[in-house]
Amino acid sequence: MNRQPDHAVRVDHRRLEAFVHDVATAAGIVEDRARLLASLLTENELRGVVSHGTIQIAAYARLIRDWKLNGTPDVRVVRESPVSLLVDGDGGLGYFPAYEGTHRLCEKAVASGIAVLVTRNHGHFGAAGVYARIPLEHDLLTFVTSGHQLSLSSSAPLYSAAGGSPMAFSVPSDSTPIVVDFGCMHDLYASSPHRDTIARLAPGLVLRSIGLGEICQTWGGLLSGLDLDPDPPAWSLPAANQGALVVSFRIDLFTDPDRFRREVSRYVERIRELSPLPGFGESFAAGDVEAHNEAEYRNRGIPMAVDSIAELNKIAEELGISARL
Repeated sequence: MNRQPDHAVRVDHRRLEAFVHDVATAAGIVEDRARLLASLLTENELRGVVSHGTIQIAAYARLIRDWKLNGTPDVRVVRESPVSLLVDGDGGLGYFPAYEGTHRLCEKAVASGIAVLVTRNHGHFGAAGVYARIPLEHDLLTFVTSGHQLSLSSSAPLYSAAGGSPMAFSVPSDSTPIVVDFGCMHDLYASSPHRDTIARLAPGLVLRSIGLGEICQTWGGLLSGLDLDPDPPAWSLPAANQGALVVSFRIDLFTDPDRFRREVSRYVERIRELSPLPGFGESFAAGDVEAHNEAEYRNRGIPMAVDSIAELNKIAEELGISARL
């Protein structure tokens, strides 16, 4: 779970976005996509999604510099129907096929009622919530997931079946929309010192998390063409071993949209009135905290960890950029 760092430095979001743009262009990303990437990463930072915020540009820049990702991909639609799109990322970052594809998906869903996007042959696509929020502007409900190339051996623990396991859901509302954006296995990675303890105490919870991760891997990975065995590879560059899926549909297929949005708003208000979990001072609907963060951070600056600022300045130095945070 993303938390504000204990010792933070406030950074103006416009300054941060400009810095990320400069790093992206220095790494070889073309201007319009550098602007898009900087905007999306800064938006995540504004929402408090630090894990998928601006710190990611350091890894992306090195992958492009080292030709493990394509900095100038030719993103293209390779298969299309009235209700579906298959978009190839040409070995670049996943943001570009997923972002462009989601906007085209929305057009299809508005016209036909429902539409599905699959992307392939790309690297990390960032926070799944980025693509779940776009269809909210079109009054669409959405599910997003992503999968990556696995290499499973018979001696590996069951946890490894789930991979990275990102998922996001979004629900339109007359007030704050519901946005669930999470990694099914976040607390169960190999780096977690408590995962075996969690499995002993709550095996059902762990098995459900792994099961959700298996959906991420099949719907977001195998469906995009990533075979179970990585040899021969189904991608064009070493770090372009991911795929993604986005499904959006209209409310009016099932009920009156105005009534639905109104009821979702009332539901969110009722959730806020419930007794909070132990250790929390308030109850929030999914997406509430992120919306609150964005409003505060736009005015007061984004609280960033000193280590994160140092890492961003380090990649700027590596790329010969004079700007520093």
